[in-house]
Amino acid sequence: MLKRVLRVARFDGMSVLVIAGAFALISGAMGDTSGAVFGALIAAAGAIELRGVSLLRSSRRQGIFWLVGSQLYLMSIVLGYVSYRIFNLAKDPLLRAVTKAMATTGMDLDEMVDLPQLLRLGYLAVAAVTIVYQGGMIVYYLRRRAVVTAAIEGDDTP
Repeated sequence: MLKRVLRVARFDGMSVLVIAGAFALISGAMGDTSGAVFGALIAAAGAIELRGVSLLRSSRRQGIFWLVGSQLYLMSIVLGYVSYRIFNLAKDPLLRAVTKAMATTGMDLDEMVDLPQLLRLGYLAVAAVTIVYQGGMIVYYLRRRAVVTAAIEGDDTP
């Protein structure tokens, strides 16, 4: 069971670190400071989770709390990002880019779709997915805490 937890945590941590790090770099290159900052903060969650993996591999039980903490941290940062984007929708880089593209083609954005409302729904979907996924990961790690602790301490029974 310990090996499975380590494998899941390592994959999750590396995925978050690499994907969020890439988005942070892309956002920074495009001049989206807030996107770059949030991307870096989200990437840190991956590093925190990998720290938990490292502690568990070193037979230190507190690693499981790092895994849980990384999920709580990630959830809070993503929800903060979603809130920031929703409350600053006029400055949203995607909205500005689409509006600019539509203006150059002569198309009337208002006649086609309510893009701000669509973006709000998209951001709310991101919030819902992070609550479900990170919440599920928290439950996964907490349910395996006793088994992981037993494996670290060399006991076969949880």
